[in-house]
Amino acid sequence: MTQRSSIVVIGSSNTDMIVKSEHLPLPGETVLGGKFFTAPGGKGANQAVAAARLGGKVSFVAKVGADQFGDAAIANYRRDGIDTTFVTKSEEAASGVALILVDGKGENSISVASGANAELFRKDIDDAADVIKNASIVLMQLETPMDTILYAAKVAAEAGAKVVLNPAPAAPIPEEMYQYLYAVTPNETESEILTGVKVEDEASALKASEVFLSRGVKKVVITMGSKGAFVNDGGASYIVPARKVKAVDTTAAGDTYNGAMCVGLAEGKSLKEALEFATKASAIAVTRIGAQPSVPTRAEVDEMK
Repeated sequence: MTQRSSIVVIGSSNTDMIVKSEHLPLPGETVLGGKFFTAPGGKGANQAVAAARLGGKVSFVAKVGADQFGDAAIANYRRDGIDTTFVTKSEEAASGVALILVDGKGENSISVASGANAELFRKDIDDAADVIKNASIVLMQLETPMDTILYAAKVAAEAGAKVVLNPAPAAPIPEEMYQYLYAVTPNETESEILTGVKVEDEASALKASEVFLSRGVKKVVITMGSKGAFVNDGGASYIVPARKVKAVDTTAAGDTYNGAMCVGLAEGKSLKEALEFATKASAIAVTRIGAQPSVPTRAEVDEMK
């Protein structure tokens, strides 16, 4: 039997294919002279990598294609010590890819082909049911089918696991979902979309958090960038301040934050302690370029004062 100290991440796996050039092409225009590179991505994968690098015992439940991108993704996860038993291959769809064009000012244009991510179904949750039911924490996002996320939340919660939902990218969530959630971790934009409350300060964050709590969520963490995170744990509300650093690239900062928070909770830290740990991890991540390449190790976070 798996011990209840493990983290199961259920979510997306993408390969980012990036071209940097002086300006973004207009419709029908070809821009020459760009630089091309690929990087592993997908919110689920980013969060799984973050949790693993930061000391978590992580299993990843995801779907990739039977192609070179899928093979490379699985190899990367294994290098980070992630259990990939339930990263399966679709016979029909290609691996998820994001085509990203970036101009000289850092502006970007992104087109995502979800591919195999759209084929993560209830059967995949059933196949991984033992590891899900015996997890300490189950972490999910919204880049895979909503029906699968709802089903996984129910399976995990009914078995006693703490279910954390990072509702990104923002999408309407079935009302039934909330009762299964230990914590929801939206940013200001996602909070507004889900609650109708525009989050601009502590007072409006409190109002939004109370909407979430009224739906059955136990803990609400609204991330507010440089303002820190607003927390309502159902009994008290408070701010966990952000660390002051010079940000270079905020890609995957939120994913690092969520992965780190779950590591803290799995280790028995209080929610506030877990979020202080997550704040340090994401502060390091924003000082580096890229998604998964920016995720720090546990040693780096522990060294940060």
